[in-house]
Order: sequence, then structure tokens, then C-alpha cells
Amino acid sequence: MNDLQKKLYGELDLKIRLVNEGLNHSDDLYSTLDVGGKYKEQIHALFSNDLHAKKNLPTGLVLPSGMLANYRTNANSKLRLEFYNDSYYILENDSELAKVDFQKRPEYYKHKTSNGIYLKSIVQLSLELGSASVVYSNECSLKEKGQDCLFCNANATKDHYAESEGIGWKYPEQIGEAVAAAYKEGGRHLTVTGGFVPERREVDIYLDIADSIKKHTGLDDFNGTAVIGAPSDISVIDKYKEAGYRTLAINLEVWNKDFFKAVCPGKHQQQGGYDHWVKSLEYAVKVFGRGRVRSNFVAGIEPKSYTIEGLETLAEKGIVATSSLWRANPGSAFEGHRAPTLSWYMDLAHKNVEILRKNGITYDQLYDATFMASSYLHDIYKIEAELFPIFKESELLIEG
Repeated sequence: MNDLQKKLYGELDLKIRLVNEGLNHSDDLYSTLDVGGKYKEQIHALFSNDLHAKKNLPTGLVLPSGMLANYRTNANSKLRLEFYNDSYYILENDSELAKVDFQKRPEYYKHKTSNGIYLKSIVQLSLELGSASVVYSNECSLKEKGQDCLFCNANATKDHYAESEGIGWKYPEQIGEAVAAAYKEGGRHLTVTGGFVPERREVDIYLDIADSIKKHTGLDDFNGTAVIGAPSDISVIDKYKEAGYRTLAINLEVWNKDFFKAVCPGKHQQQGGYDHWVKSLEYAVKVFGRGRVRSNFVAGIEPKSYTIEGLETLAEKGIVATSSLWRANPGSAFEGHRAPTLSWYMDLAHKNVEILRKNGITYDQLYDATFMASSYLHDIYKIEAELFPIFKESELLIEG
């Protein structure tokens, strides 16, 4: 490992801490920060991560290497954001950890659809990564049955933010317009997701969305990922492929059967149970191909050994099996709980990447199949393969 790679792993440590611990700051800090102008603002399309919610927060940070990190407020965090010398810095106990910037705001965020809805409320885009996302439904029907996943705060987020931010149900024509605008600014992968809706309705929604995107972008292959629940009739999965989605995601969330039943009661009771979810993933690989189906685990809820077993089992089947950092988000049943330590997550991340590589999953496949291409797994791939722009900059300095 070279010195630059070691430096980047240090930044990755900080990135994970920012998710786990959040970031403290003074209330007047934002008078210096052009959120909603130069910098991209948070849009609560589905989830909320901030422990101490404030208005007009930035979406995320850019670390010195170009690595992206979440912006998550926590008034009790030891990590503190400060502004001095015309720049922003993260400090801990008055020790400077990193000089940071913020994610840039796309130009189309200023504009509206033909029926007057802000495009930013329909499609969110990372200019730095080319990753875009659509949340067609910002609520989950499992709430009515008392069967929300215990880690999820989608319904709480809707209750808190939907009215003030003008976020609601998105319609295919709106989505097509907004995706076209995002792709004109560099979007090259799209995730379409939402809360649980009745299965027949879900299929129709995704097919109509795909048709609208193709009409407005002119692309037959718009590199889209459809995030769905396990369908009762797994042959329905063929329709998503036929509609033009390149990849499919069916998220198990946890691997152990008993944890699945307890943590995801709606997924257990409403959609065929654990075995049917696994069977749906296996069928999806037959339809979409190896490396074109994803399932994610919310890491830290169950013992690490269970998660690793799930990652290994699914990856061997050709599934892009990923783990994500668990946030005990406000409004979820787990609010107030604590995620595992930094070392716990770093160990899991390295094992996860090793498992994917061993089973032939490339960085491009990971990029295409995941929600946003800024996870700690993407970062490890990019550090090891020297894909961050800073590696090229370093080469140019040496040559110069």
C-alpha cells in the first residue's frame, strides 16, 4: 500500500465516523455557506439522517481526496465543523482532521416541470458521481399494518418534511422530465425506489416510469435500477427487464431468518417470507444476469458473522451483495440505539469487497446496481484500483 492509499484509508475512517457520530456546528455557521445556491441542499425524498434537524442543511461533504461523505448533524458529536481562513474544517478536540468542501448543486435544481413541480423534489443527482435517484413514493404502506422495518424512518420523514419541502407522490411524466434534466447534467445511472405499495400497482408504476424516461431522454438503455419487493409471482421480474431496467434490487436487509422475521415484519408477512425473498433474488439473476442484481444488508443490526454468511452466499449466486452503514435514524424503532464501532465496519467493508471481487463483481457492476455510488465499498474499490482523481493528479505532479 502506497502513502496516498494510506491517506485515503484515513479519510475513509473519518467518513464512517461522520455517519456513526454525526457532526456538530454552531448555528451561525450557515451564514457563511451558500446552501441552495452554490451547494446542494438536503432533500428528504425518503429518509432523514440528522439527529438534530435544521432547515437548509447541505447534502454532503467532499473530503480532500474527492471522497464524498454524508452530512449528518448531531449536537453531541465530538466532531465539529468550523469556518476559518475562508475554508471549512472538521476538528476534534481542537485538532484539525480535514479541510472539506460541499457537494455542488445541479443547475436543474432551479427549474420546474411543465406542471410546476421543482425538478429537485423528483430527481436528486450527485454531480460528482453521475448517480441519480427517484423516490416515486415517500411513504410505506407497511405503516398501516404496524409492520415497518425497525431501522426505517421513511414514514416519520414524510410526516416531518413532506409538507414543508413539497415532496409527495411522483408521476411518470414528471419523472421522465426530471430524469432528462439530470442526465443532461451528467447523470449516468438512475435508481428508482419507494415505499411499499400493493404489488400489482408497483409493477405498473415501474413500467410507466421506464416508458416516460425513455421518451424524454431518447435512451432505450438509461442504466436504471428498479428497487422492488419480492413479488408473489416471481415471473413478474421479467417485466422489469423488458421495460428497460438494466439492474434490479431486492433488499433482504438482514441475513439470519430470525432477525429477518423480527426486524422486517412486513417483508416477512406480506411478501412470502424469507425463503421467497431469496428465491426471488435467484430468479432475478437468471433474468438480468450475474452482477446485475443487488441485495443490501443494513450492517450492524445482526452479528457480523451472519452478515458475512449472507454476503458470501448471495455473491456466489452472482448477486451484488452489499452492506451499508446503519444509522439509528430519528423516527425509526431503533432511534437512540448505537451502531458498531469504526473498526467493526472497516473489517466488514474489506471482507465485503473481497467477497465481491472473489466472485467476479467489478466496480462498474457495483456502480450500476447500487443506490448512490459513494458507499464505503465503492471507496475501497477506488482506493485499491487508484480510481480517485487525486491519483492522476499525483502522477502529473511527479511527471512535472
